[in-house]
Amino acid sequence: MAATDYASREHHEFLNASAEALTNANLQLALANLGDTLGQRNRDAFAALPDSSALRERARAIKDATLAELDRHLESLEASVQRLGGQVYFAGDGHEACQIIEGILRDCGARRVVKSKSMTTEEIHLNRALEAAGVEVVETDFGEFIVQIAKHRPSHLVAPALHLRTREVAELLSEHARRPLPADAESLAQYARETLREKFATADVGITGANFAVAETGTIVLISNEGNARLTVTLPRVHIAILGIEKVIPKLADLPVFLKVLARAATGQTLSVYTSLVTGPRREGEQDGPEEVHLVLLDNGRTRILGGPLRESLFCIRCGACLNACPIYRNIGGHAYGGVYAGPIGAVLTPLYDGLAANRHLPHASSLCGACQAACPVKIAIPELLVKLRGELHRASGGESKIEHWAYRVWARAMRSPALYRLGTWLATRTIGRWARRERWLRRLPGGLRGWTDSRDFPAPSTERFRDWWSREGQA
Repeated sequence: MAATDYASREHHEFLNASAEALTNANLQLALANLGDTLGQRNRDAFAALPDSSALRERARAIKDATLAELDRHLESLEASVQRLGGQVYFAGDGHEACQIIEGILRDCGARRVVKSKSMTTEEIHLNRALEAAGVEVVETDFGEFIVQIAKHRPSHLVAPALHLRTREVAELLSEHARRPLPADAESLAQYARETLREKFATADVGITGANFAVAETGTIVLISNEGNARLTVTLPRVHIAILGIEKVIPKLADLPVFLKVLARAATGQTLSVYTSLVTGPRREGEQDGPEEVHLVLLDNGRTRILGGPLRESLFCIRCGACLNACPIYRNIGGHAYGGVYAGPIGAVLTPLYDGLAANRHLPHASSLCGACQAACPVKIAIPELLVKLRGELHRASGGESKIEHWAYRVWARAMRSPALYRLGTWLATRTIGRWARRERWLRRLPGGLRGWTDSRDFPAPSTERFRDWWSREGQA
């Protein structure tokens, strides 16, 4: 299968897709340095921040308290935006959100739209809907510009084109430019800059997501490391922002807490290069800014999640830190997850948004090592959420087989009984441990356990128990 086909198609075949990813040499090369770059920067940035754990707890507490009264904060946000002269729309799902945006574009006669990077618009497949309606849509974030030309889906929350090497990007942009471009990042970025300037200057509408929306002031907060988000807002006559309803925060005084943790978690920076606060349309005497501001608030299953046991998933601020820390993501990349959101948080969000039955493998796409929770700037207990989803899958399937049922009962009984535990470990070391004493690995397990040894070996038990060694050597 061609790399383009793999990166662009939408699927729910996680096992097949992850197997393909493991054999994709270019992808493996791209992922090899992920933990040593973004992941290490994340850890270093928080280590250098005094009381970083307390700050993360504060960010978590704000999200928790806001979600507890989300309806009130949304009403406050709506009133604040309208007071400034903006318009607010509530969309129950992605289809409704696309229809609302299409209606706004029709009313203002828009034929060209520039967009800054937004995972929420990816979630509702906005580009596809607008292109079908005859609107030219141009992604202006460099990574998103690349994946749009390649007809791929973003591979990472922060770095959409992470899966592509510089040589591949040069080939894509050379085809787009209809002339050969050198395979160096500076020249490729210069081509994108030149191309996008004309798009900015002639666009009718700018569409953005929002990292946060402040209920108290009606402020839309955009955080980026490129100037494209600011140009998307200020140059076109009309600005449309779309955000999930969980992105609202109560007060402007809450914002610095999130600014401090978001940049550190995403890229290891103290602060992102651009932080834009958009508070209503252009006022008299101002030199730039949109004449109209439209805010679309997206539900798309969020209120259902809000009242359930997986409510904590709505704390996510889309920083990508859990992807950088996850050993699964760092081996298979983002496209294998099948949905817009990848990595540990994607393994939670995609089943919640797109259906658990269609994404039954994702809750199991984790070692439950806890690296994602340790990296998360708001300390989301992602392993616990994945275990809860596994429980839902277990109940939906009718429970375990009789063999599994008795195996778990025997295991549970042995764990509660010191005598049975000692007997079991003695038998394992005297049988399997001594049979495999040379290689120390089991190459093939029986029955349903064969799934493990189809792709990796299983460690054999030791030839003796620790308690036996301690009885013999420990006193000395």
